[in-house]
Amino acid sequence: MLKPYFDKSLLEAGCDEAGRGCLAGPVFAAAVVLPKNFSKVSNFGKVNDSKKLSDEVRRELRPIIEKTALAFAIGIVSVEEIDKINILNASFLAMHRAIAKLNVEPELLLIDGNRFKKYFVGKVPIAIGITSPSPPSKGETARSIPHECIIQGDGKFLSIACASILAKTYRDDYMNELHEQFPKYKWNQNKAYATRAHRTAIEKYGATEHHRRSFTLLPSQLKIDFSKK
Repeated sequence: MLKPYFDKSLLEAGCDEAGRGCLAGPVFAAAVVLPKNFSKVSNFGKVNDSKKLSDEVRRELRPIIEKTALAFAIGIVSVEEIDKINILNASFLAMHRAIAKLNVEPELLLIDGNRFKKYFVGKVPIAIGITSPSPPSKGETARSIPHECIIQGDGKFLSIACASILAKTYRDDYMNELHEQFPKYKWNQNKAYATRAHRTAIEKYGATEHHRRSFTLLPSQLKIDFSKK
């Protein structure tokens, strides 16, 4: 059973991302603040790491999470930004953007993974082209929110698991919409992960503007025609 909190005395936000390993599309992140009694909510026992759940169960849980959470938010980092700042920094930035959009300020951030960039309140860039979340300048003071990095946290803590479900389903929705414009790549099925079918489509049709140029799309990366659609 997943743990309901890391520190019962603090208001915690679980954070996770989706799409980090994909060849195309933005990276999404979610931040979720749960009430302490979330374990009493109907169907909470189904909550788990989103990768371990079927799409049907994720879709069932999303409105329950959104209705019950004290706060939740989604952060998105575009393909252009991913190529500019790299996918690791983009994952951090997506989580920062989600945290910044919460309508309550958490006292502790629970981060899925083993690394994170410190979150400074009010210092999250929102414009394309800005490289990364920036700490305060010399002589300037800014508050940071403490964080705990938890390896495989989406399988250990409820708030992180809920964040993983929201990030995954919102990104899946986005890729399903892109699929309507680019059906040859089957993004409604592979969600832009590096499946054999996806790589075969890239080799046959070239890359779209939604593919990440900073990723190795194919072993013959230099031979890819990035102008094809």
